[in-house]
Amino acid sequence: MSSPEEPQDRLRRTFGEERGAYTAGADQPMGAYAGAMGVYAVGVAALSAAARLARRPLPDPTPWDVLLCAGATHRLSRLVTKDPVTSPLRAPFARFRGTSGPAELAEEPRGRGARKVVGELLTCPFCTGLWVATGLAAGMVFAPRSTRLATATMTAITGADLLHFLRVRLQQAVGE
Repeated sequence: MSSPEEPQDRLRRTFGEERGAYTAGADQPMGAYAGAMGVYAVGVAALSAAARLARRPLPDPTPWDVLLCAGATHRLSRLVTKDPVTSPLRAPFARFRGTSGPAELAEEPRGRGARKVVGELLTCPFCTGLWVATGLAAGMVFAPRSTRLATATMTAITGADLLHFLRVRLQQAVGE
C-alpha cells in the first residue's frame, strides 16, 4: 500500500508537469526565472520599505521626468547590454558573437539555470530596461536632484546617438 503524497511532493510534481508541458523539452530555466522575479520583487519591496521608513515622499513625475527617464533607461540599458567597454561584466554569463551595430556587440547567454538567466538579463536591453527604470525611480525618491542630472545626461547621449545616425543617413542620401 502506498503512503499518501505529501503536499510539497504534490506541488513539486505538479510544477514539474507544468514545466514539462510548457517547455516541451527546451532549456528554459523556470526555477531561475522565478528566482529572478523574486529578487526583483524583494528589491522593490525593500526600496519601498526604506522610503517609508525614511518618510521620503513619492515624487509626482512630470512629463519631462518621464521623457528623461525614458531616454536614460534606453541609454543605460544599451550601455549595460551592448557596449564593448562593459563586456567584462557580461563575459561570465555571455558568449561573444561579433558586432551588431555601431559600437555594439552581439552576444548570447551561456550556461544553464541562474547563469543563463543572468546572461539573458545582461544581453537583452529590453530585459535590463525594467531594472534600470526601477533604479531610476528609486533615485527619484532618494536623490531626486542627482537622478535628474544623471537622467538628463543619459538622455542627452541618447539624443546625440540619434543625431549621429541621422547624420550618417543624410550623408548617404547626398552621396558623400
